[in-house]
Amino acid sequence: MNEQNKNSQPREEAPKTAQGEPAVTSSSWKRMLSKRWVFPAAYLAAAAIILTLVWVYQDASQKPLKQQTAVTEAEKGIDTKTATGGKKEEVVEVIANSQSMIWPTADGAEATVVKPFYDAKAPTEQHQEAMVQYNDTFTPNLGIDLARKDDKTFDVTAALDGKVTRVEDHPVNGTVVEITHPGELKTVYQSLSGVKVEQGKEVKQGETIASAGHSEFEKDLGNHVHFEVYDGENLVNPMELLPKN
Repeated sequence: MNEQNKNSQPREEAPKTAQGEPAVTSSSWKRMLSKRWVFPAAYLAAAAIILTLVWVYQDASQKPLKQQTAVTEAEKGIDTKTATGGKKEEVVEVIANSQSMIWPTADGAEATVVKPFYDAKAPTEQHQEAMVQYNDTFTPNLGIDLARKDDKTFDVTAALDGKVTRVEDHPVNGTVVEITHPGELKTVYQSLSGVKVEQGKEVKQGETIASAGHSEFEKDLGNHVHFEVYDGENLVNPMELLPKN
């Protein structure tokens, strides 16, 4: 009888999911979590996710910002063509300075260029007069030389405002004064006498720094001043910066 009652009692079915499949019981989760590899695998997966996020963030932060494009001349409304031929004008690099260079001689000195700067781009016939002979050797003239026709001395003046960065008695070039100006521009004055400035002092444009004198290197020129111009370490033809007579 008891056996019959047991058989007659309805059997309990496993709970089903919405799709009709048996749901995973809590005991199944416990069995899975009890395995040794579960927690290490979970840690490794979490670490991989964190490292991936860190890598993505760093990669995005290290990308350089896009540089701002330069405003073109067309956007500025500047006409870059000449009236004749429609060719673009050449862009000439200018030495940045708030002042225009003046001749390194006092007003009324009547000194003229007696030896020009050696310009490699000049015609060949001009190269010979721009060479300096010293001890049977010919050397290109690195500046211009100014002298009077009567060989009298005259005052040498600063071509620009600046600071005296060198005063030196050179055995070949005579007494030398170097003045440094804004924009890495330097002017050098050689073959001087009676220097009136000191190293480290500021000078004004047109201020007398010395008198014209002699040098062993160009002794055939008599009383003169040798004048050089540098833009940084690059030699510049002074005639390109001095006012036209």
